[in-house]
Amino acid sequence: MVLNRIWTGMFIIAMVMGFSKLIFWQDTHILQNMMDALFESAKTGFELALFMTGIMALWMGFMKIGEDGGAIRVMSRLIQPLFTRLFPEIPKGHPAVGSMMLNFSANMLGLDNAATPAGLKAMQDLQTLNPDPKTATNAQIMFLVLNASGLTIIPVSILAARATNGSADPTSVFLPILITTYFATLGGLIFVSIRQKINLFDKVILGYIGGLTALIVGFMWYLNTHPDQIKTISSIVSNTIMFGFIAFFFGLAIRSKVQLFDSFINGAKEGFQVAINIIPYLVAMLAAVALFRSSGAFGDLMNGLKEVLLFCGLKTLQFIDALPVIFMKPFSGSGARGLMVEIFQNPAFGPDSFVGKLASTFQGSTETTFYVLAVYFGSVKITNTRYAAWAGIFCDIIGGLAAILVAYLFFG
Repeated sequence: MVLNRIWTGMFIIAMVMGFSKLIFWQDTHILQNMMDALFESAKTGFELALFMTGIMALWMGFMKIGEDGGAIRVMSRLIQPLFTRLFPEIPKGHPAVGSMMLNFSANMLGLDNAATPAGLKAMQDLQTLNPDPKTATNAQIMFLVLNASGLTIIPVSILAARATNGSADPTSVFLPILITTYFATLGGLIFVSIRQKINLFDKVILGYIGGLTALIVGFMWYLNTHPDQIKTISSIVSNTIMFGFIAFFFGLAIRSKVQLFDSFINGAKEGFQVAINIIPYLVAMLAAVALFRSSGAFGDLMNGLKEVLLFCGLKTLQFIDALPVIFMKPFSGSGARGLMVEIFQNPAFGPDSFVGKLASTFQGSTETTFYVLAVYFGSVKITNTRYAAWAGIFCDIIGGLAAILVAYLFFG
């Protein structure tokens, strides 16, 4: 399993680096630093899960109301023609379709707190169709790859970080991020479709993709001509849509005479259990990343890559200084965000430099692939993820290359 090999490799490399620095460079603090980072990662993993427990209980309570009232079924009909072709294993009207639709909507709006519970609920729904509970199905892989590719229309957190760190034009990266994440998602869709022998030239699939593309292009054009409205729209539109979902769920549930409170409690109980289930997987992934960074392996890898690129004659290419962000992103969203902020605060760069804008674009290009795989598969206790990790890595590569090309097009 790819995820198992990567996780094990990170631990082995980190330990080799740690002992090498102790023995050959007499760094007497390295093992202590690594152990501190290891324990801190375990604490962070539990705290994240604890925070997620409340969010999970809240949103899965709402999802249960939507399911009992028939709202999820109505949502499923809207997207059924596309999902029938992309997810042929899912029966018509299955609850998983509505959960996935809500997850994709929340992701596109940059609402992580709503996206994760809906995504985990979708994984649970898909698991009910799984003939081998330990092995990922085609539908689960397709869903997770589209999720991990991170199609985001409004990158709220990145725009906020740029503004906080003194950017004169925080929204200048909006279009590059949107274009980059769209190509990453398209790349993931193509990769998985080839593996699963899905015909992407089907007129229904082309129609939906074409419609989404037209919607995104129109949205890009409007915000590009009204940059002063991006902050307002990101707040009002996102929250209006999510509250619209809740109101829709409540309305149909009341019409169907569902006991809303009881339904919410039943869903919240499921959310609590899911949050508990992901703690071991979350701690495992955060521990590997923390050890890899604290041993200096990540920094040495980045320095080595930089030297190789410089040796190859790429001295004039500014993208080299932003590379740590895209290399960290698949493993840790917070780690990549920290590296992005370091670039913002570096006097040699700053948020409005080419490197600062490229780092922002890298941060918004894809999701945290291995974190998503660990948490989502962990929530349903799947151990054989098949080719999901390779598909996620492919999305990361496409997103990274697209980010560099788009950054040079817009800022170079």
